[in-house]
This record gives sequence, structure tokens and C-alpha cells, in this order.
Amino acid sequence: MTRFWVCIAGAGFFLALLVLHSRFCASRLPPHLHLAFKISWRAEEILYRLDVDWPKYSEYFTGATFCVAVDSLNGLVYVGQRGDNIPKVLVFTEDGYFLRSWNYTVDTPHGIFAASTPQEKSVWITDVGSGFYGHTIKKYNSFGDLVQVLGTPGKKGTGLNPLQFDNPAELHVDDTGDIYIVDGDGGLNNRLIKLSQDFMILWLRGENGTGPAKFNIPHSVTVDSTGRVWVADRGNKRLQVFDKDTGDWLGEWKNCFSEEGPSAVRFTPDGKYVVVAQLNLSRLLILAAPPVGNIGDCFVVSTIQLADQVSPHLLEVSRETGAVYVAEIGAKQVQKYIPVNSWHMAELPDLLDFYHFTSGNDCTALLIGLTRFEHHTFHQQQIITDVFYATQ
Repeated sequence: MTRFWVCIAGAGFFLALLVLHSRFCASRLPPHLHLAFKISWRAEEILYRLDVDWPKYSEYFTGATFCVAVDSLNGLVYVGQRGDNIPKVLVFTEDGYFLRSWNYTVDTPHGIFAASTPQEKSVWITDVGSGFYGHTIKKYNSFGDLVQVLGTPGKKGTGLNPLQFDNPAELHVDDTGDIYIVDGDGGLNNRLIKLSQDFMILWLRGENGTGPAKFNIPHSVTVDSTGRVWVADRGNKRLQVFDKDTGDWLGEWKNCFSEEGPSAVRFTPDGKYVVVAQLNLSRLLILAAPPVGNIGDCFVVSTIQLADQVSPHLLEVSRETGAVYVAEIGAKQVQKYIPVNSWHMAELPDLLDFYHFTSGNDCTALLIGLTRFEHHTFHQQQIITDVFYATQ
């Protein structure tokens, strides 16, 4: 028992030295050693971890990956990529297995959305190409057969009858079949359009500008569970929010985007968080979702800093698992991040380290366990602590 408390005291002293050294002496270290002694003082929670096993084989990514969609109903992931003489759409399972690819009538994909029902598997693609199929929004089945075309193929414009687009960025198809489109990734238009399921215009908001309901590159759109439409107004460095039924402007979030505007926006399935991508910063922000009836200000709960020049362009969140899929045009790949509360056997080594220490009084195992312990959520720490004391 005496050795037990000596190990505890030694571990505490060691960690205290690391903290003091990081706080007061890190600046004297050579640059390549700073990271090794860096201790975070931020109170952000770690909510996601990278799934290094997705996809099973990454060689299928042969172009710049601009967009990703998840069909949670059927467990499918669609990836849109650009390049010459390559398949423009790749289809994977949510487990990471490659199924098929297709290239029919797809010119230059920008955004993609899966809107499946038990009766139909549908995939929508916004096409910003200059060829015959450019400046359109197209509906496909899961095998790439063209079902519907919105817009005037090959002709950009601002018209509403017939409907025309210029670099349509992304769309969201609601469970009711209504369609929300952000049109204007650097083109003639800066607008948000709502269409009915039979493609009639229900309302339209926006023009180029900085005021409420005006846009400068509306780049991504989603709808939350309370009936609010969220638009990533990338050039104006903000998220704008609208009423889903009336199109009325409800507010904006700007305080989280002083460095760079959002390029993508999605909600987690439980509605607790807003996941945002920042392209040039190569960063993902996880924001606290606002309550019903109150937009307020945005608050950063957690960040995922990617490597330089990874460039996360658009992303999608699985309704079933909560996993976040990120299309990275710089890295030319899609990566999957899974919620840390989905951990099970993958975290067993931490428990074994603690058990090894408690049964064998191994000081090295204690230091390993304490180091890993810091990176868990509160719930995980409670489980590890319970195991620790149960073995005493």
C-alpha cells in the first residue's frame, strides 16, 4: 500500500512539472519540441475522433472531392469529385466499403444531397460546369440514372420562369419533399430559393449585399428540427437563419467567424450541435445549437483542426450514427469523424492500463493511464474511475 501512494505522489508531481514547464518555459524550447510539451488551457470538449478505417481503400479517390452525402436510411455514402476522365460520383457503404461509381450527365459537381424514402433512393447534385449539363440541379437514382433536371442546362442566368441558376452551390430536400437551394457560388445570383415538391417557387430571398437576407456567396444550406433554414453566407462571414414556412429572416451568427466565413453547415441528429466547416483555415467548428425561438449568439463547444491545406469544402452528418463526413478538396479525400460517445472496445487499452496498475502497482502504467485519461469525456472518465476503484 505504501508503494501505491508513492506512485500516486510521483505521478502528481510529474504532471505538475509538465504544467509548470509548459506554462513558463515552453518558449525556450526549440520549435520542433513545442508540441510535445504543449498543454491545452481551453475548456473545449472533445466530441469526435477520426475513423482511420474509413474508407477501407482510399485509392478510389482520384480527383478533388468537393461534396459528400449520406443516405442514412440505406447506409450509403455518396462522394462527388472533379477531374478529367474519372468517375464523378463514388458510392460507399457507411462502413467504408466501395460499391460502385458513375459519371453519367455529371459535369462539375459542387454539392450533393441524398433524399431517400423507403420507396425511392434519390441523389441530388448541383452542377456548376460550363458544359451541356452545367448550371443545373439534377436528381438521380442510386445507380446514376438521371431522373429530373432543374434549371436551364448549359445556360446560366437569373430567370425564374423558366428557372435558371448560376453556380448553384448546394441544396437541402426536406422530409416533406420541399427543396431549399442556395444559388450563387460566385455567380450572378446570391439567393435562397424554396421549391415545392412539384418544383413550384414558394419563396425567394436574397440579393448581393451585407444586410439581413442578403448574401455574398451563399454556400451551404440545411434545415433544423424546429423549422429554421440555416445558410452559410460565406463571403459575409456569417450564418443566416430563416423561417422555413414564410422565409422571414430570423437572425444571424457572426461572432464565431471573425477569421473566415463558414463553407458548410449541418446539425447533429440530436439537434444539440451545429457542425461548420471553414475552408481556408482547414478547421471544423462544433457550435451549441440555439433553443427554439431564440437565435442568440454562437458559442464554440469544440474544434477539429485539420492539417494545413486540407481545405474542408462541404460536409454531411449521418442521421443514424451522428458521424461527420468531410469532403476535403485539398487532401482529395473524404474523412469520417465519429462521436466519442460511440466508443466501446476501442477504448479497452485505457481500462487495461488502469487495471494493470491497480493489480501490479506499476507506476509506468499509472502515468500512461493518467495521460490518456485527460482526453476522455466526463462520462468516459467516470467509467474508467469506477473500474479503477472497483479493483482496489
